[in-house]
Amino acid sequence: MRGIARRIISAPRRVLAIVALAMVAIGIFGVPVAKSLSPSGFNDPGAQSSQAAQLLTDKFGQGDVQLLVVVTAPDRYDSPAGRAAALDVIDQLKRSGHVAGISSAWTSPAKAAAALVSRDHKSGLIVAGITGDDSSQQTYTKDLSDRITRDRDGIVIRTGGTAMVNLQVTEQSQHDLLLMESIAVPLSFLVLVWVFGGLFAAALPVAVGLTAILGALAVLRVTTFFTDVSIFALNLTTAMGLALAIDYTLLMISRYRDELAGGSDHDEALVRTMESAGRTVLFSATTVALSMGAMALFPMHFLKSFAYAGVATVAFAALAAIVITPAAITLLGDRLDSLDVRRLARRAFGRPDPVARPVDQQFWYRSTKFVMKRAVPIGLAGVVVLLILGAPFLGVRPGFPDDRVLPASASAHQVGDQLRSDFANNFETAIPVLIPDAAGLSDGQIARYAADLSRVPEVSAVSAPMGEFAAGDLVGPPAAATGLASGSALLTVESTAPLFSDESEDQLDRLHAVGTPGDRAVQFAGTAQTNRDSVQAITSRLPLVLGLIAVIMLVLLFLLTGSVILPAKALVLNVLSLTAAFGALVWIFQDGNLNALGTTSTGTLVANMPVLLFCIAFGLSMDYEVFLVSRIREFWLASPQTAADNDESVALGVGHTGRVITAAALIMAISFAALIAAHVSFMRMFGLGLALAVLADATLVRLVLVPAFMHVLGRWNWWAPKPLVKVHQRLGISEAPAARHTH
Repeated sequence: MRGIARRIISAPRRVLAIVALAMVAIGIFGVPVAKSLSPSGFNDPGAQSSQAAQLLTDKFGQGDVQLLVVVTAPDRYDSPAGRAAALDVIDQLKRSGHVAGISSAWTSPAKAAAALVSRDHKSGLIVAGITGDDSSQQTYTKDLSDRITRDRDGIVIRTGGTAMVNLQVTEQSQHDLLLMESIAVPLSFLVLVWVFGGLFAAALPVAVGLTAILGALAVLRVTTFFTDVSIFALNLTTAMGLALAIDYTLLMISRYRDELAGGSDHDEALVRTMESAGRTVLFSATTVALSMGAMALFPMHFLKSFAYAGVATVAFAALAAIVITPAAITLLGDRLDSLDVRRLARRAFGRPDPVARPVDQQFWYRSTKFVMKRAVPIGLAGVVVLLILGAPFLGVRPGFPDDRVLPASASAHQVGDQLRSDFANNFETAIPVLIPDAAGLSDGQIARYAADLSRVPEVSAVSAPMGEFAAGDLVGPPAAATGLASGSALLTVESTAPLFSDESEDQLDRLHAVGTPGDRAVQFAGTAQTNRDSVQAITSRLPLVLGLIAVIMLVLLFLLTGSVILPAKALVLNVLSLTAAFGALVWIFQDGNLNALGTTSTGTLVANMPVLLFCIAFGLSMDYEVFLVSRIREFWLASPQTAADNDESVALGVGHTGRVITAAALIMAISFAALIAAHVSFMRMFGLGLALAVLADATLVRLVLVPAFMHVLGRWNWWAPKPLVKVHQRLGISEAPAARHTH
């Protein structure tokens, strides 16, 4: 770090010019990445539901995704005007060249058509499969929807289904991204001006953040050449790029000012800043990146995409912070604090300039001393509060996102609501059952299997190639969705069990338990099976991911502190800091309190969200842990290392970093809270969860529970077995003594 600092000090203009040119080139390459991203990726591609879905596409001509078109007439769906409008839509779908397997209330056989008519007989449904890859599907869907959607002569035509959900989620996400930036950047800049004072100093983190975002976008575009990447990764890139850039830049500038106040000249202060704060930035970035990178172990492209985006954003944020920040500081010199808005405000209101006070007279030092004098009751109270706030998470019910993640104004949401309320058959609850190898099976064997399936509780009907087996008087789905193809057989189970409920799970177990014809393997598709497969994919890998994160963090924090106690304490408190956020997500979005913040509550929580929130928020918690503990350790190493010195080191560490951590957390919370403006519900959920986690960690945990626990542990904070002490002496990270920073 010293070498980097010396080189940057010798040629700051050249460094900034090279960075600027590189960022222009990277930006030109990376910014168009949104066109290559996918709105899907929530399911496990290796699960049986995904394999069954692929079989439906390959052998039964159902298309890659489903487009649903609802045609509503003022009198009856089959009135002359309604029929003419529907047949025109069907004709346009057929002529598009990108549609497979069209069924409709107007063209299917009578029994199958009845399932496609609403209860009031005013609306009819057209079901079509859109072919092509993700990008092509959205292009075709948009073109078709724009051509067929209309309100004319009393006929209302609306488009929905998975194809439309994917398209509208992509369009909404791109709009939300611009909205988020328009909120987060100005508010963050205002807070930066309040923290830094000088406009130049406040603009520096924004420049670092822009560099991190552009770099991450370029990495994401390269990644799209090899695998699918979720469009929601863009939201994380923008929010985290700005937040981490502010974190790292704020830490470095704060440390630089401390060094100047300690008597160093500009160059020496910058070198010492790089040796301490610069090293801390790299170490912190490593912990955050490894925590986020663990999401790549999950099979879902949604979580993998956040791993790619998170690691890339953290890497570029840290790199930009240790290159751009020292170069700008060197170039600006004393002008770093020029254009101080706070000074102008004080003059305008006739207030005197603040007088610098010793650290032991400042709020953060004194509040830490207060906490440590009452460590046990305050610590226990803080733990109890967080556990109470997290209690709702004990009732979490994981689910799969559907059209209701979109705002109620979206046509896909409107069509979904209409299907759930106005049509007798809910296509979302249907369970396709495929026999991939049906060669040699007789009609009688398949018929007996269908009849056995129909006897499972809450199964209303089963459609098989040779007919329908009904548990009641309800008809099955259109014949085009049922049959034999290329040696495979498809049966469709109609279910009345509510999705994501205990009844649905019990029914799925009973369906799987039914003996198959000739003991042939079967595959289940449908939303219920997809949800089960996705939850199992997460829960089966969760112990590995959590264990890996825990081991990585324990090792890294041991290398930083030389202690085995502090890393264990950090793990416990970091997990505790997430409880409030997890509880809030369930209480608000799953249970529907506070009107679910304007979203549609489905009674479930998107299964990927808790994992995503944990990996990202846990990494960010470690970010603040490294900032604080590295500074506490500096003072501890410079002291005689008694129990009293432990308390004093904690107070001094918090005194020197408390303002920085709080300001950084506030700005990071603003960046994430801007996601609450998103109109895709789980991104609103994601933004609120991260904002709450960051604020809880930086305030209640970092500035209250950490001092309380470290006081109770005393000198044991710094204990390690002798063999590990030797390991740390050889491999650990040592900081320069901070004796001259005492009060």
